[in-house]
Amino acid sequence: MTLEICLACGAEGLRHFHEEPSVPAHSCLLLSSRDEAANYPRGRIDLGFCAACGFISNTAFDASLNEYSPKYEETQAYSARFQKFARDLARSWVADYDLYDRSVLEIGCGKGEFLVMMCEEGAGRGIGIDPGTRPERIDSPAADRLTWIQDLYSDRYGFILTDAVVSRHTLEHIAPVGDMLTTIRRSIDNRMDTVVLFELPDVRRVLDEIAFWDIYYEHCSYFSAGSMARAFRTAGFDVVDLDLAFDDQYLLLAARPSASTPREPVSPLEDDLEALSDSVDHFEKGYRDTVVHWREMLRSNRAAGGRTVIWGAGSKGVSFLSAMGDGDDIEYAVDINPHKHDMYMAGTGQRIVAPEFLTEYQPDLVIAMNPVYLDEIGYKLRSLGVEAKLVSL
Repeated sequence: MTLEICLACGAEGLRHFHEEPSVPAHSCLLLSSRDEAANYPRGRIDLGFCAACGFISNTAFDASLNEYSPKYEETQAYSARFQKFARDLARSWVADYDLYDRSVLEIGCGKGEFLVMMCEEGAGRGIGIDPGTRPERIDSPAADRLTWIQDLYSDRYGFILTDAVVSRHTLEHIAPVGDMLTTIRRSIDNRMDTVVLFELPDVRRVLDEIAFWDIYYEHCSYFSAGSMARAFRTAGFDVVDLDLAFDDQYLLLAARPSASTPREPVSPLEDDLEALSDSVDHFEKGYRDTVVHWREMLRSNRAAGGRTVIWGAGSKGVSFLSAMGDGDDIEYAVDINPHKHDMYMAGTGQRIVAPEFLTEYQPDLVIAMNPVYLDEIGYKLRSLGVEAKLVSL
């Protein structure tokens, strides 16, 4: 059964434009055998576009397939490039919204690294909520100012009163986004100085670049700058800042609770409904050719006797490998996160290896799952004496 009501604004009638009948239901779980990975539960993707607000959702999403737990290994903290971005963002949010010595609640805190950074940069106290949080990994002078709750955020935590509510890359994992934002607004109540700071992937980039690897089952909700701002205003927030970050891959939004009709748009980025519709057309028309392009590259390399690996054993990697078919053209996925080593990719079953494995394996083609990390990956390959061709999605 597919939904025909927008879960962000409530409008009826969605335009369906992309379907994938069977994809792994999770991308970042630690799966310890090839059989477990190959037989992991699968779900269906049926993307619907709301012409009224621009929100895009997987109308076939089934939350019962979710398995968020300490087995969930999503962290990007082992990348120096990502660490710098996160540290700079933590520093700027603390400074820009005067969170020095103040309290912060992070919804979907993952392994907790960002909340630690905010406290190290001057926030006074942090509370992190996430079913996959791992407090034993935290090694920081700020540790005694942090509280961890291993659970999903809901109304039951409405009693937690803080000066800021932060959430990074979590709302896209939640189907009833309007309900979630309303729950957060209700928990803030009349504390009108509370600042709400969110970070999400930008779906405009995904559509315009036909980045099919950025569409996967865990992401059931997709936002543009405009649809994100409109969703927050609908839920009773006043958007005060909106921007792009991380090579324009991410959206950053700052908002405060509104006691009246929310203000007008704060950024030209919000005027995007017509452009979004065009982007949906572009993705729909170009998807098959883009998949074929990558399949042919892999098969051509194999036919010439070459070996291919992907670099990045996270969600992009799972989505890319799933789209490539039987997976025979790629045997290994490389990742710098040691917790993933000797685990297996959901759906297709490739073994996840450390970069050092490539010294012996010597691939001919390395496909980076994110161009942001090309310099970092290239440096590591050279240091290992690996002379493979390096390309990125």
